[in-house]
Amino acid sequence: MYFIDSAGWLTPAAKHPSPNFNSRPPSAEISLLVIHNISLPAGQFGGSYVHDLFTNCLDCDAHESFADLRGLTVSSHLLINREGVPSQFVSLADRAWHAGVSSFEGRENCNDFSIGIELEGCDEIAYTHAQYQTLIAISQTLRRAYPAITPARIVGHNDIAPGRKTDPGAAFDWTYFKNALD
Repeated sequence: MYFIDSAGWLTPAAKHPSPNFNSRPPSAEISLLVIHNISLPAGQFGGSYVHDLFTNCLDCDAHESFADLRGLTVSSHLLINREGVPSQFVSLADRAWHAGVSSFEGRENCNDFSIGIELEGCDEIAYTHAQYQTLIAISQTLRRAYPAITPARIVGHNDIAPGRKTDPGAAFDWTYFKNALD
């Protein structure tokens, strides 16, 4: 069971505060949940590289593929690793920098009104049962706290940044996930 405290932190997720956030616009109602995937290096799981990226501690010389990440300041509210263990980087009350250039139902800047959840993974490798179970439980908690997040307002990064992003990818089982939310 998950709980959101008065400061917007999910219990019992581990806290790893990121400097990569800012305040939401005063009139922004949290009304969108965006599902992402991430792995560093691409297709490799485990280790601290994703945490390091979100907290500006990534050694960009540690792997040749990290060169493009130098100077990048990104974050997500939550990350669910392959074992289903959640970590939180930004308070749900704040604006994490996960969506980038984005639009949903004609509204730009999805970071203003969304919560971002990263799954440790990549587009073409199946996500784990543990990840789905944690994602389902957290999504149910978020929907109770933010009733404007309806099933139709739970989307992939690819839905809000088409042509630019592909995650969570073909390996994500939307039917299983959405059916489990009911």
